Formats: sequence, C-alpha cells, structure tokens
Amino acid sequence: MAETPTPYTPGKPALKESADSLRARIPGWGADLDPADRPSFPREQPGIQTGARWDFPERQPEEWPRERSIEHAFLTPVFGTSSPPKGASGAIRKYAYARFSEGRAAHWLLLVAADRVDAWEQHLRSLATLRPDNPVTETGVLSEFSRHGVGSRFGKKRADVNHQWIDPLLVGGPWVLAGLGAMAAVRALARVAGRK
Repeated sequence: MAETPTPYTPGKPALKESADSLRARIPGWGADLDPADRPSFPREQPGIQTGARWDFPERQPEEWPRERSIEHAFLTPVFGTSSPPKGASGAIRKYAYARFSEGRAAHWLLLVAADRVDAWEQHLRSLATLRPDNPVTETGVLSEFSRHGVGSRFGKKRADVNHQWIDPLLVGGPWVLAGLGAMAAVRALARVAGRK
C-alpha cells in the first residue's frame, strides 16, 4: 500500500545515512547495535511466523477528517472515534496537528489548551441544559472536609502542598466569574425590558 516503509508495515525502514556517518556525527549513536547490548535480543527472532494474515492491516473507515501527525505519511490503520473534534477546541487540535511536529512543545501546548477550551465548551453546554454542572459536588471539594483532606497535607511531604493555595482560585474562580457574568447579563436584559 505505502511506498515508504512505515511502522504499520512489516518492512524495516532503511536508514537515510550510513551507520558510520551517524556514529561519526552523533556521539553514542548505535550503542545498542551489538545484540549483546540489547536487553530484548534473546526474544528477537527475525523471520518468526507471527500468524498475521496480512502484509498491511485493514484500514478502519474514516467517517470525518481525522488529525494526523505530520511525521506520518498517512493516518494509522486504527484510531479512536470516541470524541470527534468539534467547536473551537477541535479547530485548535486540527491546527496543532497540521502545523507542528509532535517533537515541538507548541504542538503539545496547543493540545493542552484545546483540552481546556473543550472543558469550557462542555461547561457552557451544561448551563444550557436543565441539569447544569454542580461545581461543589463534581470537583470533590466536599471530600476535603469529610475525608481528612486538609489534615493529610501537613507533615507528609506531599508535592501538591506548594500549589494548594492557588487550587481554589483555579477551580472556583472561573465559576465565580461565570456567575457574575450571568448576573450582569440578566441585569442588562432587565434594563432593556424595563425601557420598553
């Protein structure tokens, strides 16, 4: 199927440079070429019968355009379909995959930002339903008082003690701001309705 060897075909990709030129250019390159230095060598058996009845796995149908790393020639034969990209978070994810290599921090920072945007999209969507999110019960803040949450932080050398002061601001702050924004919107609508 593919002209160039990929991780999804049985062929091993050929090196673009020779082993000697790589060893001269990169200190330590090829340290594991000697089979005696490779922990997995006794289990490596080239030419072993795997039982696979295909040279390339059957491709999963693509129902919508999926994100694909620019390092790969094509989409992997099998991929997840549980959460299709949608909204602003989907646009951010598509941009991260289309523009940046997986080796760049920008790629991963954009994906983290897309997760945060997706969380806010879901919060806003829940406000439009009859059963909006409940930040008190769903964040687990009540367990701080019923399960010795505060007492478990002191004298235990826990790493999260350094940033626990900012956690209420990060978790509760956006909800407070959303509530204030909703109150301002209701007041503005009441003023407009009162003028008519």
